[in-house]
Amino acid sequence: MKVIAIVVTTVVALCASTLRADAQTSQITTEYLMTYLAPLERYPIDSSAVVVNVRPGGWVKGPRVKGKIIPPGGDWLRIMPSGVARLDVRLLIETDDGAHIYMTYNGIFVTSKEVTDALSRGELVTEKAVPYFVTAPTFQTSSEKYSWLNKVQAVGKMVELKRGEGAYIKYDVFIVR
Repeated sequence: MKVIAIVVTTVVALCASTLRADAQTSQITTEYLMTYLAPLERYPIDSSAVVVNVRPGGWVKGPRVKGKIIPPGGDWLRIMPSGVARLDVRLLIETDDGAHIYMTYNGIFVTSKEVTDALSRGELVTEKAVPYFVTAPTFQTSSEKYSWLNKVQAVGKMVELKRGEGAYIKYDVFIVR
């Protein structure tokens, strides 16, 4: 009986160590950074490119960053042959206390015919209707107060998007830890 118990214990220990060796060794977590809204002005170039001007009037609200989006800002959107849109965005944030934060990001926007039709009609589209719309913001600032932003990678998720009259986009942004 003791021999069987030793064999079973050894097999269990070997299996457990094998599982641990193959197990995930790091975890990604996120921390809410901010929500921002950017008024937009769209300039289609052709079927594969759209330049989007970020108009004044945008805002940024978060627990550690609050302010407004100021010119210049824009998105040089490329539509790939697959229909997937790739974002190339640059924005300037002026915080409530006068600091300037340069935010850049790329991202992927996967749409559907229903979403494209709704946007063409000037309807508001939310993240629930869009198959995939994720960005990867980084920040640059000389402000001592906000210098911690220079050291983080963020991810953004589109919350709302509207084209036409009153066009804007709204994102929630999270720091990746």
